[in-house]
Amino acid sequence: MATLTVPSTSRTKAPRILKNRAAGKLLLLALVAAVLAPWAALQWPGATWPHDLTVSLAKPLASASNWVIDNRDSHPLFLYFFGYISNAVVLSVRAVYLTLLAAGWTGVTALGALVAWRVAGPRLAAGTALAFLTCGALGMWVPTMQTLALMVVAVLASAVVGALLGLAAGLSDRLDRALRPVLDTMQVLPAFAYLLPVVLVFGIGVPAAVLATVVYAAPPMARLTALGLRGADPEVLEAVESLGATRRQRLLTARIPLARGELLLGLNQTIMMALSMAVIASVIGAGGLGDRVYQALASVDVGQALAAGIPIVLLAIVLDRVTAAAGAAAGAGAEETGGTRPRTIGWPYALAATVAVALATRLLGRLDWPSGVTLNIAEPVNHAVDWMTNHLYSGVPVIGGTADWAGHFTTWVLDPVRSGLLWLPWWALLLIVAALAWSIGTWGTALTAVLAMAAIGVLGAWEPALDTLSQVLAAVAVTLVLGFATGIAAARSDRVERALRPVLDVFQTMPQFVYLIPVVALFGVGRAPAVVAAVVYALPAVVRITAQGLRQVDPAALESARSLGATGRQQLWQVQLPLARRSLLLAVNQGVVLVLAVVIIGGLVGGGALGYSAVFGLAQGDLATGLVAGAAIVCLGLVLDRVTQPTERRAKKGA
Repeated sequence: MATLTVPSTSRTKAPRILKNRAAGKLLLLALVAAVLAPWAALQWPGATWPHDLTVSLAKPLASASNWVIDNRDSHPLFLYFFGYISNAVVLSVRAVYLTLLAAGWTGVTALGALVAWRVAGPRLAAGTALAFLTCGALGMWVPTMQTLALMVVAVLASAVVGALLGLAAGLSDRLDRALRPVLDTMQVLPAFAYLLPVVLVFGIGVPAAVLATVVYAAPPMARLTALGLRGADPEVLEAVESLGATRRQRLLTARIPLARGELLLGLNQTIMMALSMAVIASVIGAGGLGDRVYQALASVDVGQALAAGIPIVLLAIVLDRVTAAAGAAAGAGAEETGGTRPRTIGWPYALAATVAVALATRLLGRLDWPSGVTLNIAEPVNHAVDWMTNHLYSGVPVIGGTADWAGHFTTWVLDPVRSGLLWLPWWALLLIVAALAWSIGTWGTALTAVLAMAAIGVLGAWEPALDTLSQVLAAVAVTLVLGFATGIAAARSDRVERALRPVLDVFQTMPQFVYLIPVVALFGVGRAPAVVAAVVYALPAVVRITAQGLRQVDPAALESARSLGATGRQQLWQVQLPLARRSLLLAVNQGVVLVLAVVIIGGLVGGGALGYSAVFGLAQGDLATGLVAGAAIVCLGLVLDRVTQPTERRAKKGA
């Protein structure tokens, strides 16, 4: 009897589609959307977030703010806890600042140079001395010492807090699981989100600036400490345990020494983030160089802003190089490479020389930087800015000026993207977020992203958040195009990589505030300048990660492709880019996070949206406006992080 047979192609086609994990997720999500989307559209018509689903926090936040203000000088919590913390911070910063002033400009310069010499040799010592002398020559010695004093206290506190958290996470699986989402959240928060809560408790001034810096800069130290402790060689730990060492002895003699490289890398990252935050904290009264930059930006005095911005960059470069060299020296010492380290001087000699120089300067009465040895760059810089404004800002034949470019970018890119996001129904945006997050992660990742996006609407910040999102998407698109192209060129050419390295080093160590200076000069104020500053800030990280990922592709795979006759272009598209997928996704994630940070700060130069609300809340002491904007920024950061960061399991499978 004849039997009915189904063709093998039709029998296997459907199961193949269902076996594809990403397709299966999207199919399930489409089924859910088909049921819920019509109901949501009928229940709450319109594209914007429904007013019925918003919660006003104005009254409770105003009540909380009033209670804190009324009880700040009388409640025991403020008198005997926050008050002691505030006094300790003030006394510590003042002690460091007075010590730096007592050492004089020669003593501080000598100490910095000798520490650099001790760590890495005479070349870095000469660079460090030149950096400090440049700070003085620009007439910024006292503000530099104020910022350095704030940095010393903030970095020490951040390192201690981060190391303790990392120690707990590195030794306990339960604490590691509990701290991981907290550190993830803190890592994606823009710096502005930390300012208003500490201002509410501690008021405007140094304590609030230091504590906001500690909260912002401690997570990388915690992460890398935990990573180093958990990545210790199991064979070494087993050998130490076999010798009868206790848990404490194993920690002190094996785990911590083996994690020394990660600890110093964590300190390096903490220093860079603390310096960046110390500048932003000038908005809440930190003083120092950041205050000079902020005041100059407020009056659009590019020359004064640059005069204060150059010392910030020099401090960042010096601290980055010294801590990086210390980490490299620690690694070399751990490997016992024997005579390969540069010849340096001992700590006793360095300290003795510093004390001798400081005493000699004090006896000669030359503690302050000589007033006659200063270089006024503000006037020529402002003249140059005036020239650029007259010749480049507008009226350039054929290509137009920078103002024309900014206007065209706003009209042709930013406005359409914002209009498109506002045109989409709110439930459609939630579905898009769920699809993006679930396609590269798990259902937990998608749920977190959707809840964070919905929280923005519940807070009543839907439209300004979409305005901010439009700026982020535009900046990320430009950053990825330029970053991937430049990273590919650097990966394929050693000459290009060597030429780009010093440029990327300088741009990567600049605090976020500094990028606003040339942007304001060339593009004026508005959303487009904020996007330009975000692109310039995020570009170095994308270029570095892309180039590193492509260079780490297995040489055997490239050799196999060449043996089969593949051209250079085919090797790139068919071998290098697919194998470097994890690095490229990491570059996208870091680009998004860095862009968001600067777009928020762009509220200071006319970026508007959530950044403006956060700045307005800080300036006016409006807790409701500032905290709602800060919470919306946090939620938007979580959404962007979750839709661009694949889970470990998914990343390994893709790799």
